[in-house]
Amino acid sequence: MNTSDLEGPTLDYWVARGLHDFIREIHFTDSGETLSIRGNDRGKPWDGRFLPSTSWDAASVVLERACKLEMHDHGRGEVVCTVSFGKDGETMEGRGESLRTALLRAFVRHSFGDSVEDEYPRRPQALTGLQADPIEESSAVTSLSVEDMPRPEAHIGDIGSTPRQ
Repeated sequence: MNTSDLEGPTLDYWVARGLHDFIREIHFTDSGETLSIRGNDRGKPWDGRFLPSTSWDAASVVLERACKLEMHDHGRGEVVCTVSFGKDGETMEGRGESLRTALLRAFVRHSFGDSVEDEYPRRPQALTGLQADPIEESSAVTSLSVEDMPRPEAHIGDIGSTPRQ
């Protein structure tokens, strides 16, 4: 998919993938439609919804990474944003119906190039650099060992003896 065509949840996902210095985990809520992240941006923890395509609060994370930003509104419902990320970063251009969309598309283009995968897995992922690895969520019961299984007949405070070797 061309980065110039990204919008909505797909744009949110690829922006999150590009913020690998800030985001550690990506999760999906609302049947896979809403992006939720865990991360820490310059001392500010973030654990919850991440919707930069609809919120300047989330998009500001990208805006703060811009070193040079120029915007032109041609009055035809299209904004052209020229931006560079990093001191020596290459200048990228993004277009969209708003400055926010144009900025986010330019950021994804800076991070991944002119195109990204059409489909992305809507399951929990851990970011390690530009790579996203699936997170297997284990249930509370499967992560317990046999020794840790609850015993209804035990009393609160029962420690029991240490097993003999």
